[in-house]
Formats: sequence, structure tokens, C-alpha cells
Amino acid sequence: MNAVAAQEIKRRGIAAVDSLIAQGPVRIVKSNRPRYVIMTDADYETMLGDLAEARLAASEADVKVGRVRRGTAAQLIRELHKGG
Repeated sequence: MNAVAAQEIKRRGIAAVDSLIAQGPVRIVKSNRPRYVIMTDADYETMLGDLAEARLAASEADVKVGRVRRGTAAQLIRELHKGG
């Protein structure tokens, strides 16, 4: 991942990342520490889609192995109070 100093963005504005963003997300370094990441909107949307798919897959796996309980809120709260 490319990186650019926050001072460079302060000096040049968004132009400091324009050429780098075409190669992928850009890490912004402030006080010698990575602080932010800038990415294109398309990359952001892709990331959100991938995350949603991963969450769905994890939920489906939970259902398959029985880690999901169904019932009313009152029933579930009673189970929590009983410890299981």
C-alpha cells in the first residue's frame, strides 16, 4: 500500500494522493504513524460488498452448527439468566 505524509497533503492538497490512488488505497501517515486510509469510492463499495458476503457466510455457518437460537425475546432472556 502506498503511503503519503499528512504534511504533504497539507502542502499539496488532494493532488498529493491523486497519482497514488490509481494503484490502490493510500495510507496517510501523521507523526510517523499510519492514521488514515484513502480509497476510491469503487474500492470502498467493493469492500462493503465483500464484508457483507463474509458476514452472511459466518451467519450461515452459525446456523449450520447450531449456534443460533430461536424464540421470543422473553424466552431468550430467561435462557440468558439461567446461563444457557
